[in-house]
Amino acid sequence: MQIITLITDVGLKDFYVAAVKGTLLKKVPNVHIIDVSHDIKPFDVAEAAYQLRSCFDAFPEGTVHLVGVDSEPVHATSLDSNFEFINKSLPMVLLFKNQYVVVNDNGFIGSFLREDEADAVYRYDKLDIPTEHWTFMMKTCFVEIAERIVKREALTGFCTETSRYKNAFMQNPTIEYNLIQGNVIHIDTYGNIITNIFRSDFERFGKDTPFKISYQKKAYDIDVISSAYSEVPVGERVAIFNQNNRLEIAINRGANKGNGGADQLFGVRLGEVVRVTFYPKGSVDTLTSLL
Repeated sequence: MQIITLITDVGLKDFYVAAVKGTLLKKVPNVHIIDVSHDIKPFDVAEAAYQLRSCFDAFPEGTVHLVGVDSEPVHATSLDSNFEFINKSLPMVLLFKNQYVVVNDNGFIGSFLREDEADAVYRYDKLDIPTEHWTFMMKTCFVEIAERIVKREALTGFCTETSRYKNAFMQNPTIEYNLIQGNVIHIDTYGNIITNIFRSDFERFGKDTPFKISYQKKAYDIDVISSAYSEVPVGERVAIFNQNNRLEIAINRGANKGNGGADQLFGVRLGEVVRVTFYPKGSVDTLTSLL
């Protein structure tokens, strides 16, 4: 059974997702369609990259992912020094860990890969398609590409391999002496605050080095990483490394549709700063605490 996932910014109010699924069912035999999310903020390719990357490793090899966020192509308007179009934005196929991602060249690929390298990247440059066929790319183009991938057509038969792709802006943490300064990059359905700080960033400062996680108010500081939400009393703030090894701040059994999630209770919004200050042995703060 062929698995194809969908991630879009079109929501579920209208017919768009149903039209894509219906077209897939007609063109790809025995397809199993999985929805990643259809609630991506319109045109926010960085959020789409975060969502897909967070679940990517859960899928088997051969899975095809269709990314319908900011998917309309952009035709060339100028030339660079190599006489290549620099403003062109066309459908791409990313091959990564033996899975396929079909997406417009809008910055998604760079945001998705981060520091990793692609197995290969291909540009779908079939420009002889009439313009009206490019208005609903998920249905009129991406499904066709998925069909050809599933049929095991060589990508070089309908694409051109390339090493160039755009990279959407993504905030990376700043790491300084005894300090990590990161940002809130996502707030999930529960209201949990997810940052761009990774477990590996913490490990640079040593396993047992004391630290303090600061955001909004000093009263909200956290100085321990828990292994589960339930390690603190119900209603208390907690910091964990989630399944993607990102620093996450939450409320044990808190939820925005219940008694309030961390973002509501702390007044935290996307983009806000989260600081982690480390106090190694011999630092002023460590010595003061001994007095």
